[in-house]
Amino acid sequence: MALEEQLRDFERALDRLKEAFSRASEGTKSDDYYFFRDSAIQRFEFTVEIFWKTVKRYLSFKEGIDCRTPKSCIREFFSAGFIDEDTTVKLLEMIDDRNLTSHTYKEEVAEGIFSRLEGYINILEKVLGRLM
Repeated sequence: MALEEQLRDFERALDRLKEAFSRASEGTKSDDYYFFRDSAIQRFEFTVEIFWKTVKRYLSFKEGIDCRTPKSCIREFFSAGFIDEDTTVKLLEMIDDRNLTSHTYKEEVAEGIFSRLEGYINILEKVLGRLM
């Protein structure tokens, strides 16, 4: 897959995450809230996966840097000067939350992750803009 195609896939995944987050946020008092919240968390998983793989491909193509894990790619992205330290910390926290999504059957985990999605969306939009 070409870098441009991967960037488009990342952009589409982020758009779907924003849509799911918006639907869940609109319905916090409705019976459908849990369905939309869980859908947003699932979209978050997909988006984080395509995000780090896009960063990996970008670093390889543009900088000749080879990274193999989500956190190592984020650290390399920071080292190459593409993001600042605060963004790096938030992205590393995002990866930790992504790893927690297998435990969203625990209500407090699901609510915690959902409560941080808006911040992650903002950071991912910033990174996407940097990659484009």
